[in-house]
Amino acid sequence: MTFATADSDGQVLDARDQRLLAALQCDGRLGAERAAEVLGVGARTVQRRWRALLDGGAARVLALPPRPAGLGATMLRVRVLRGRLDVIAAALAAREDIPFVDLSATGDEILAVQLTHTANGRPAAGQRDRLLFRQLPGTQAVTDVTAATVLHVFAEAADWRLDVLTPAERAALTPAPVTEPTPVTDPTDRALLAELAADARLPAVTLATTVGLPESTVRRRLAALVRSGGLRTHVAVDARRLGLAVDANVLLRVAPGRLDAVGRALAAHPAVHGALATTGEANLNVAVWFRDLAGLYAFITRDLGALGVDAAETVIVGEALKRPGVTRVTAPRR
Repeated sequence: MTFATADSDGQVLDARDQRLLAALQCDGRLGAERAAEVLGVGARTVQRRWRALLDGGAARVLALPPRPAGLGATMLRVRVLRGRLDVIAAALAAREDIPFVDLSATGDEILAVQLTHTANGRPAAGQRDRLLFRQLPGTQAVTDVTAATVLHVFAEAADWRLDVLTPAERAALTPAPVTEPTPVTDPTDRALLAELAADARLPAVTLATTVGLPESTVRRRLAALVRSGGLRTHVAVDARRLGLAVDANVLLRVAPGRLDAVGRALAAHPAVHGALATTGEANLNVAVWFRDLAGLYAFITRDLGALGVDAAETVIVGEALKRPGVTRVTAPRR
């Protein structure tokens, strides 16, 4: 591949900067010295380029809490009258229980994910039911609403890795996995996670000032949170800066006996940044990024064909309105 020089004007990042972002995907709080050692780049260069990439909007490093045991989600497809898409999409994006909102390139459909759990993991079906059965159907601009319950998550956004590191490099930069994360109950630990939510790379000295603890104590608590799985990081990237111009959701129909195997295989595909088994006629939903339509076509015909997928419906994303770390709307446009 040939990449343009990375800068703040939205050009595609060069190979070195892509590798530096991939290193952060392995560990959002990775130190420049360790990255420099593994990647063979000077530590000062690592620090300078990370600062430029994060300040320039190529990526944001977010802190994620452990996934609640009671996590549930519903995939929504909302068809809207042309000319009213922005209003409905902005209303959905404003909801705290909806972390994902995509607008179709055709301009008449919204794809969204609604969480169906409360902060403490208990079901919040009432919120979902009000939205599905009262609010959206009662809106004249909405022509159709379909909903599918997420049955299993094969891969989520935080699992996606830019495929530019060698397996040895990735292994060297990735902390040891945590099989069973420990729930975070300590108020101080919760306060630290809250401070890190929007910027997981805040230095310990800054956090110490905020929470009123010695820097050494903060460092110790952060290390313990990482070891216990209480602190996960997610690098929210601007895929266009990586040369990935095509964003799509592919809704698949897979035979029940093959659903798990196909889901696991697609979760490991380098283009897939989300793979969910759902109820409904299309029982597997995958989100993909590609450089161009030719890449998407090859994925559908070659990769999905080899897996024995029965049917595939592709929805090209015209705009990713809301995703973790990214919200592109402040008010409805009329």
